[in-house]
Amino acid sequence: MIAESTSVLVDIRKYDGSLSARWTAARLGEDEHGVWLGTVQGVPVRSATGGWTSRFGYVMLVPRGAWWTATFCADPGPELYCDVCTAPEWEPDGTVLRMVDLDLDVVRPRGGEARIEDEDEFVGHRVSYGYPQSVINKARQTCEWLMEAVRREGDGAEPFASAYRYWLGLIG
Repeated sequence: MIAESTSVLVDIRKYDGSLSARWTAARLGEDEHGVWLGTVQGVPVRSATGGWTSRFGYVMLVPRGAWWTATFCADPGPELYCDVCTAPEWEPDGTVLRMVDLDLDVVRPRGGEARIEDEDEFVGHRVSYGYPQSVINKARQTCEWLMEAVRREGDGAEPFASAYRYWLGLIG
């Protein structure tokens, strides 16, 4: 069960404005890494291709001014799923979060090593949606930075090493 919550509509679009995904999460709080949102198992998610319910609970970190978000999942989901996106923007009242999905994802399976997913979508969409070169460059830079930051070597960088565990514990 989620302890403290303000409902937040997470609205993710593709570069052409079409819906990528939309769901309601609970604002858990914030720390030096950004704002933390929680979603319990069974929450409805809508997309341009239909809908589903979340298969497991997770927390999403929305960093300030960065071109990514990070989702940390409860078992049996992947340990970490980072979306490369435009810098997330909040409505002034904090109840709606919007960003544009740029297709590239960095995923770390439970107990495994990080990998990049959906590069084929990125290549196709940069042409079909007409990504400007500045967006292509920023997406690639962000993806490279994320790959380095989420590696398991050494102690690992926060918030990817362990900071998320506190927030994940709040959803239950």
